[in-house]
Amino acid sequence: MRNYKLIIRYDGTRYKGWEHQPGTDMTIQGKMELAVIRMLNPSGKASFQEGAGNSEVNAGRSEADVRNAEADTRNSETYDVGAAAANGKALKSAVQDCAAGRNCLGSFEGDIPEIISAGRTDGGVHALGMCANVHLDTGLNCTQIRDGLNRNLPDDICVTNVEIVPDRFHARYNATGKTYRYTCYAGELKPVFDRRYCYELGSVPDIGEMRRAAGYIIGEHDFTSFCGNPKMKKSCVRCVDRIDIEYSDERLTFTYHGTGFLQYMVRIMTGTLLEVGLGKRSSDSVPDILEARDRSQAGFTAPARGLSLVSVDY
Repeated sequence: MRNYKLIIRYDGTRYKGWEHQPGTDMTIQGKMELAVIRMLNPSGKASFQEGAGNSEVNAGRSEADVRNAEADTRNSETYDVGAAAANGKALKSAVQDCAAGRNCLGSFEGDIPEIISAGRTDGGVHALGMCANVHLDTGLNCTQIRDGLNRNLPDDICVTNVEIVPDRFHARYNATGKTYRYTCYAGELKPVFDRRYCYELGSVPDIGEMRRAAGYIIGEHDFTSFCGNPKMKKSCVRCVDRIDIEYSDERLTFTYHGTGFLQYMVRIMTGTLLEVGLGKRSSDSVPDILEARDRSQAGFTAPARGLSLVSVDY
């Protein structure tokens, strides 16, 4: 059994976030776990793709049509992660085969392969470099694992790198920092082709005032006012060591680096800075917001679509 580190890129538009959620199969974690099961049990793949690849079903169809049908099936897969089953008995059998090492290319521990991420991105949030790890017992090399996962993932999720790491490596607990980027659009015309990856503004905010306000946020503080979880019981002290605000080609970007971030924290910081830039609050109000430790004192929560996890430090 080896520990594999994965770097994952995804468009979060149609997903409910990274982590498993009851009542839905539309999570990044669920799709990743399903891809591992399929990769390790290719012999059972046709049976739980509702006939994709079956010679009788595909008779008379062009190779391109067959590939498109398989992609449609892959993208619309249902996956009940809570019960560790998908597509009924067929995939449940595949999971059991993998767990027992029967008729497959490897195995994993437990009912489903546990893929541990560096963090839990919210619904609609994207990632350029999410890091995760998973323990597998397989003869496949890292390139084969990468390619095998990508063949079984929807088109809006891609594994960009796989490497073997020490057994004790943990994507979440070993992370020392993260970089997030929030993108706004401030042009006159609609951002037709990247509308799912930016938040539209009606005008260009005051960049200087936003940078001045960001200066108060940088450092180690209690960020309770910037936490979207009202039931948070753990410490809200975090260190944000860099905030870059740039405007170019009608795009306004906020880049944040820190040791860790609370739920919605980046989006609330962005909403607060935008309110400063749009003249709805002063830059000098930020110290009071931090001191208040009251979510109602900070700005609005910027929409999820503009946020991307850029990278994770180790």
